[in-house]
Amino acid sequence: MNNDLAPTYQRLFGHHWVLWYSKSNSYSIVELEFKILLDYYFQSNSINEFAHNIALNNDVSDPIIIAKQLQSYLKDCNTTKPFIEKANLEFKTSRSKISKQYKVKGKMIQINYDSELVKKTVHPSIAHLEVKQKGETQIVFDIYLDNDQLCLFRDKQLVRTVPKRDYHLLQGKFIMQLLSVIHDKQESEWLGTFHGSTITDGHNSILFVGQSGKGKSTLCAILAANGYELLADDVSPMLSKDCHIYHNPSAISIKKGAFDTLKSEVDNFDKLPITIFNKNKGALKYVPFPNTKKDSYPCRAIVMVNYDHNAKLRLEHISIKTLLETFIPDSWLSPNPLHAKQFLDWLDTIDIYELTYSEKNSVIIELSSLFEKLKKN
Repeated sequence: MNNDLAPTYQRLFGHHWVLWYSKSNSYSIVELEFKILLDYYFQSNSINEFAHNIALNNDVSDPIIIAKQLQSYLKDCNTTKPFIEKANLEFKTSRSKISKQYKVKGKMIQINYDSELVKKTVHPSIAHLEVKQKGETQIVFDIYLDNDQLCLFRDKQLVRTVPKRDYHLLQGKFIMQLLSVIHDKQESEWLGTFHGSTITDGHNSILFVGQSGKGKSTLCAILAANGYELLADDVSPMLSKDCHIYHNPSAISIKKGAFDTLKSEVDNFDKLPITIFNKNKGALKYVPFPNTKKDSYPCRAIVMVNYDHNAKLRLEHISIKTLLETFIPDSWLSPNPLHAKQFLDWLDTIDIYELTYSEKNSVIIELSSLFEKLKKN
C-alpha cells in the first residue's frame, strides 16, 4: 500500500486519534475504530490483502469499497488546498494617502492606507497605540486596494495579497507581522496563531475559543475589567521556543449586543467610537486594556465559550474532537514538523473545557477557581 500517504504524527487523546499530515499541514480527528482500519491499510501490501485482513477481523459487507474509501480519504488529507495569490506586484507610492504612526513596546511603526475604508481593516484595533507626535519610524507598512486585491507591504516589499472580500486573511497576516516586530521574532519562529482570546492571572493563561457571537470576547472583557489581564484578543500567538502565548496589543472587539453589558464594566465605554466595516458584523467597539506585566505566559487550559442568557452555569470537560473541529479551521498552524509535534505535545498537557454561562458574577467566580486549580497543578 502507499505508505507515502501515512500521517507524519499520530497521537491518542482519550477516545480519539489526532493525525497530522506534513504534505498538506492538515489535522484529522478520527475514532478508534477508524484508526484500526487505517492501521490495517498501511500494514497491507495490496488492496486485496487489506480486504482479506479486515474481512477476517471485522464484520464488513464490502471490504474492497472500504479500502477505496480509505484511499480517497488519505489522498484528500495529503492534498494542499490551492491558494491563488497575485505575485510580483510592484509597490505604488501613490497609494500612500493616509499615514498613521503607532508606538508599541518602544518601537515606532508607520502604516499608510489608501482610503478611509481600507484604514478600517487594521486601525480601529490598534487606534489606542497611535501617537500624534511623529518620531523616527522603524518599520513602515502599506495597505491598499489594487484591482479588488488588498495588498500588504512591509518596507515596500510585498507580504501578501488577498481578494478584498477575504480581508480577514490580510488582517491575520498583518497581526503576525506586527507581533514579529514588537517581540523581535521571525515569522518562522511562531508555532501558530490561535483564533481565540487569552486571559492571564499573572501566572498562567487560559485560551477562550468558540464560534463568532458565542460571547468569548465579551467574557474576556469582563475578566480584564475584574482583576485579570488581557494577553490577546482574537489572535493568540504561540512561540515555538517556549510554547507560551505572547501579548497581542490589539484592543478587544465588542459587538453591539454586548454594549449594555460592558457599560458598567469598562470605564468610559460610552465614549469609545463605533466602527462599522462589515455589515454582517454590525457595529463594533474596540476596548483597549493595559499591557500585561510580562510578554508571555504558559497556556494551561482551553475553554470553549457558549453564552446562553437562559442557561445555568456549566464548566465541563469536552473531547479533543469537539474542540479541534472548531479550533483548527480558524487558526493558523505552522507547517514545520517540529512545530506540529510541539502543538500535539502541548495539547497533551492542557485541560479542555466547555463553558456555558449567562451571569457575570458566577462566571468570574468559576473561572477564578479554575485559575487557582491551574496554579496548584
